[in-house]
Amino acid sequence: MASIFRSRSKLTPLAAAVFALASSARADDAPAVQSVQITARSTADSAGVTGFSQPLSRTPIQADVIDPKTLADIGALSLSDLTRIDASITDSYNAVGYWTTFTVRGFQVDNQRNFRRDGLPINAETSLPLENKSDVEVLKGLSGMQSGTSAPGGIVNLVVKRPDVDLRSASLLWSQNGTYGVAADLSQRFGEQRQFGARLNLSATRLDPNYRDDKGHKQTASLATDWRIADGSLLELEFEHSLQSQPSVPAFSTFAGVVPDPHTIDPHINLNDQPWSLPVVLQGNTMSLRFTQALAPDWQVKVQALQQRLVSNDHLAFAYGLYDPTGTTCDPYCNTFGPNGQYSIWDFRSDDERRQTRDLDVSVDGKFTTGPLRHAATAGVLETTFTGRFNDEAYNIAGTGTSDGLTFVPPAPTPDVPNTNRTERSTELYLRDSIELPADWAAWVGVRHTRLHRATAQTASGDPTQDTDYRQSFTTPWVALSKQLTPQDMVYLSWGEGVESNVTPNLAIYKYPGQVQPSTLSRQWEAGFKHASGTDQWGLAAYDVEQPQYTDIAVDPAKDASPDNPLLHLRDGVVRSRGLEGEAQTRVGALTLRASAMLQHVRREGSSDPTVGAIPTNVPSRSVKLLADYAIAPVPGLSVLANMAYEGPREVFPDDSARIPGWTRYDLGARYTQSMGNSTLVWRAGVDNLFDRRAWREAPYQYEHAYLFPLEPRTFHASLEAKF
Repeated sequence: MASIFRSRSKLTPLAAAVFALASSARADDAPAVQSVQITARSTADSAGVTGFSQPLSRTPIQADVIDPKTLADIGALSLSDLTRIDASITDSYNAVGYWTTFTVRGFQVDNQRNFRRDGLPINAETSLPLENKSDVEVLKGLSGMQSGTSAPGGIVNLVVKRPDVDLRSASLLWSQNGTYGVAADLSQRFGEQRQFGARLNLSATRLDPNYRDDKGHKQTASLATDWRIADGSLLELEFEHSLQSQPSVPAFSTFAGVVPDPHTIDPHINLNDQPWSLPVVLQGNTMSLRFTQALAPDWQVKVQALQQRLVSNDHLAFAYGLYDPTGTTCDPYCNTFGPNGQYSIWDFRSDDERRQTRDLDVSVDGKFTTGPLRHAATAGVLETTFTGRFNDEAYNIAGTGTSDGLTFVPPAPTPDVPNTNRTERSTELYLRDSIELPADWAAWVGVRHTRLHRATAQTASGDPTQDTDYRQSFTTPWVALSKQLTPQDMVYLSWGEGVESNVTPNLAIYKYPGQVQPSTLSRQWEAGFKHASGTDQWGLAAYDVEQPQYTDIAVDPAKDASPDNPLLHLRDGVVRSRGLEGEAQTRVGALTLRASAMLQHVRREGSSDPTVGAIPTNVPSRSVKLLADYAIAPVPGLSVLANMAYEGPREVFPDDSARIPGWTRYDLGARYTQSMGNSTLVWRAGVDNLFDRRAWREAPYQYEHAYLFPLEPRTFHASLEAKF
């Protein structure tokens, strides 16, 4: 709805601490659920999202890498399942049938600015397929060095599968109630010197989740090819198509400001279940080309280009406030349901939304020495253009609904509300360098200079006087110092800046619509410790992030006796997140464990608005995720999978007048790997929310309204993967 309102014999110390915190969470908030398998990753792994090629265990940046095996073990169907794996990643308006949004370290990840695909910017206002992705990388914290403009939570980078192996794989999946799908992954190298490669991924899924009348479907098709040319040249071309069609499931809300008991709400209810409800249709086509040329030992030049085209039809019977039949008067239930769970149903329709992103990145990287110092540096330029083209949309009150989802109203589909077209272009010059210093010290520096041009124009029924057109430029630095204490242990300290561009919304309710605001400059300090020895890895990081805030403030009548536009859009204080996060991956005999924990203190500081509370909405102060895989010795190939996920309480309203309790949820599963000649079968089965815990999963406050999403009820799933 964005378009409405725009292997060790003992546990590591950290693992032991995480288990202790998990026990405390269960005592404090009572159980709830999840399921997962964890495979400890090797210290050679790196994450391209960091901008450095060194292993993660030797890089002074916090990032997580989630592989397809982990996602398959938990029965993941979308990117939103990342919230089940990492304690620092939590939900932020994750509605079934819509695109995924996250919060990382207390800050919402921006779907327009914070997503990458093989390191290049993409727009995530769509369904992003996972079938052709080898890894999902999540950078935590500020990303000014990696991105020109972005929110401070972090960056999500999708890594495309490449034809680096010969592979034949097919899979079947089923999930309650009636979701089932098929997929194939075929990879082959050929040629006299195996210089050519191709990898084909296909999938088709019928969607029928645990919500009434929410059937849909999705399909994906992708092809990745490469040509390993002589003399150190590599040419890679790939294409991806995806289509998802499914009604979106809207959230509940408080009843007149009171959080309802989740046990009184049937989690199968779909408030979008009107006879005239249409599916959200999300279609994407993405193509990329990459050429890499070795220039000399330790030097190479890389040219990358990407084009992403998205087409969306966004539809919803939207549950929003409790208004009079004309949709003009709502007091006192503008941002909540009524006392008995009644709410206004709005017929929202925005058809033929078109978004296009084009990237061109040219870079050179290599290693060199200056006196006693050894450098590994990258320099480059990234050009990105984005266009968003929309039509007038329908956003009309259709009637009054009830929280049982059984009240039906007539449609109101007239498209008479203006939308906003967007055109953006940015040029980013960047430089990164890691410098080896004497005595196992290292210095890390990065800087990115961004020049951008952004313009908006309202659609046919809009007011052209409210169009915007502006230019800005800024430089975002990052520096770090690290010390390798032993071959396995490293400590580091880093500081960096990130930036967001801000204008007053071009709506008539503002005094100065379209006014360019000073750029929002965020800052972060981070200190950490990392240990890596074989499959035993753990680390701890402390961070302090500060992001300036903008608030809509009413015009003072004493200064403007008859304001036609009652609101000012002004900078008003900051949100500051101070936290401690830890991760551990280890093996204890037959047990493989992945654990993460996050403890943070997020506060709104310096606001002049007395209605703004200290704690931002929908941000848990603590979270624990435990994922375990236990191999059953008497049955070779059989493993039992278990997951515990705990998230603390969250504020519902900006004035901190209501909150949802914390919750804990458990999942249980099994995986059996069976060899049959030259083929391998992998059987998986599991149950999510094992004890059918009822709780409010998250409480996003968006579009000036409080929302409540319930935990999904107990759900069974199974899959079969054949490799041959």
